[in-house]
Amino acid sequence: MTGTAALRKVLELECSRGYDDRAVIGGLDEYLHRQADRIRRDIRDTQLVRELDELDLRNSCYGSWSTDQRRRWIAGVFRWLDKVERVADSASTTLQAPETPQVLPGGERTEAQAAEPGEVRPEQREALDQPVTVVKGITPAVAGKLAKLNVRTVYDLLYLLPRRYVDYSQKKTICDLVVDEEQTVVGTIWQARVAMLGSRRGTEAIVGDETGNVRAVWFNQPYLARSFRTNAKIVISGAVGEFRGNKVFGSPAWELLKDKELIHTGRLVPVYPLTQGLYPRQVRKWTRETVDRHAHQLGEFLPAGIRTRCGFPDLPDAIAQIHYPDDRTMAERATRRLSFDELFLLQLGVLARKRDWQEGQPGHALHIDREAMSRFLDSLPFDLTPAQERVLREILADLRQAKAMSRLLQGEVGSGKTVIATLALLIAAANGYQGALMAPTEVLAEQHYTNICSYLSGISTQEPVPELDEGIVRRYTGFLSQPLTVALLVGSLSGSAKEALHRAIERGEVDIAIGTHALIQKEVAFEKLGLAVIDEQHRFGVVQRSALRQKGFNPHVLVMTATPIPRTMALTLYGDLDLSIIDELPPGRQVVRTKHLKPKDREKAYSFIHRQVSNGRQAFIICPLVEESEALEAKAATREYERLSRDVFPDLRIGLLHGQMPGSEKDRVMRSFRSGELDILVSTSVVEVGIDVPAASVMMVEGAERFGLSQLHQFRGRVGRDKEQGYCLLITEKASPEAGARLKLMEKVHDGFILAEKDLELRGPGDFFGTHQSGLPDLKLAKLTDLSSLELAREEAMALFRSDPDLRKPEHRPLRQRLGRAWSGAAEWS
Repeated sequence: MTGTAALRKVLELECSRGYDDRAVIGGLDEYLHRQADRIRRDIRDTQLVRELDELDLRNSCYGSWSTDQRRRWIAGVFRWLDKVERVADSASTTLQAPETPQVLPGGERTEAQAAEPGEVRPEQREALDQPVTVVKGITPAVAGKLAKLNVRTVYDLLYLLPRRYVDYSQKKTICDLVVDEEQTVVGTIWQARVAMLGSRRGTEAIVGDETGNVRAVWFNQPYLARSFRTNAKIVISGAVGEFRGNKVFGSPAWELLKDKELIHTGRLVPVYPLTQGLYPRQVRKWTRETVDRHAHQLGEFLPAGIRTRCGFPDLPDAIAQIHYPDDRTMAERATRRLSFDELFLLQLGVLARKRDWQEGQPGHALHIDREAMSRFLDSLPFDLTPAQERVLREILADLRQAKAMSRLLQGEVGSGKTVIATLALLIAAANGYQGALMAPTEVLAEQHYTNICSYLSGISTQEPVPELDEGIVRRYTGFLSQPLTVALLVGSLSGSAKEALHRAIERGEVDIAIGTHALIQKEVAFEKLGLAVIDEQHRFGVVQRSALRQKGFNPHVLVMTATPIPRTMALTLYGDLDLSIIDELPPGRQVVRTKHLKPKDREKAYSFIHRQVSNGRQAFIICPLVEESEALEAKAATREYERLSRDVFPDLRIGLLHGQMPGSEKDRVMRSFRSGELDILVSTSVVEVGIDVPAASVMMVEGAERFGLSQLHQFRGRVGRDKEQGYCLLITEKASPEAGARLKLMEKVHDGFILAEKDLELRGPGDFFGTHQSGLPDLKLAKLTDLSSLELAREEAMALFRSDPDLRKPEHRPLRQRLGRAWSGAAEWS
């Protein structure tokens, strides 16, 4: 065995023992000092010799270092040993086979071939992919509990990251303890016994140092007395209280002081996410062991240039420091590195997805019929705004190309996205392709169907469609050179009506199909789908988006949202889509007057609503948000509906809408409200999406402090949709000064994008901004509110993508491997 091979074996044993300096008799320093010259003689490469000299094995002080220092130093030696093996493998390959080395299809090498710097070696991958039950103390039953936290392997446990830290690093002598502060003392146990603490048994201990003694008690834990032997050294961390004039620790964290690094006390102590049946001390013990034994096996995948430019630590160090940091600065450095990793991998993935969609297979270049487009625009009762014209130009430029459009269209409620989508669908139809428009609710789908048919009736003649219900299928002639058929496909249709529509769509007899999720059911097949439009796209995950896209051969895709998203965030979450923004409202649309009211003003608000209804208007009343439970929210809304119907508006027609109602019932209520059969709609936040009720003039929001600015802005957009003035009344229950300041912004600011930026700044991203529904990798550390980090990750990802889009360069193979893990199941990187 060579000196380097023996060194690797010894260091691997040392790692597996938790860096206790007992891998070899006499300690690691004695072994290294004895073997340094032999190891140096084995090395022929001058660069490797220089790096070995920097490691200075002959003068190592391993025995005097802390566990973290030992772990970092061994990780550095492993990196040097990996280089030694690569050089040796390369020399061997050159001697044995001067011809081109064997390469697998797609440029991959066999696992037996040399790994690139930072690439996870097969044996390391096997170790990291072992089930968590290899960790001492994790039984199959415990593994089941960890699985609820998505922890199934050693690798997953390394990435079970702390939510926060408890600072027990402030060590004090007993005489210097301060009441009501978190502190740590190191002392000797003079006495420990089971004691009655109140009406229950617990443990009481007297701990002393050279400055005095202090009492510590643990309620309901009499068994601890057995662990506390007289004269044993102990570390206690926690808040100091006072009882009968004496200082006392109440149920502090504790740790017997042995020849090992502290885990639970005397440091920044990690606080991990837990689930029922898991306890903090257990989880810390398991993560400590896993970090000590396996962190060094994590291959460094981030290119060296990026690490240098950004000042990031190596991955093994970052993982070690995020779990058990030396201090706050080290914890922040590790957090910054690992947050960047998440955003960087996310960006590379969405860039690859966009490239594959647009270049993986050809799209359909569409001819733009300028004459037909002009006739359609001239028939509208309004002119397009400059913003609509700009967006239309961007979409037309996409449709002309032989690569598929993938575009996100953002625009305020009422900014005119539907008319732009209609034009795009008509262009597809004029080219002999079918178009599809998918909306999240039946009412919204019906609204789109009605609006598009209304546009067409102004420039063409409606003709009957044999064998199909006129309520869900309409045919128009005289606009295009061929008849144009528009159909509505929703889940509530009868079985026979659905079957008839399915047949018509499959035969190409429907040019524009408008619907809900019903459009992506397996029974629906398009003859020639050329354009897919998805409205309120954040209500659909990437799976549904892909399902509609796959109904055709790489069709153009336009996704729309009325929810303003700050530009940088949109580029992060929807980086696979080009971005268009309609950033102005049509002329004549009045700003909705917004007023923040206190509970004492509620009766005035009710009187105002009554007057508006008397004038032929309608009103929304939104019930407070109950974040913990949609069921509780529904019950609260039902009670409010009953109270308003009975005590406040007994003479008016009131409807109720909440998330626990069946979809068909929700749609029935919304139709009734939209058609004017109801005066007031009492609702939870489910009313936020898309519905257009022209006669609605008042939006009253109860518990307004519980909603974000963006959501309040969405509510406000539901009223004042015609030329009449709209009003938004924001009533708060217990508004903090911060909440009051936010609601003052609502009174003054009417630009949804400015409010979205402020919302992010003040509250952080809500559920909509998360990645759960989007098909993107989960973000454990990265915050979408951190716009500078988003921008940095995007810039670095785009620069790398331009130079090596397939990550085929040898130095990028570790990154490609890591990307495959982050986007597991994504075809681009599998």
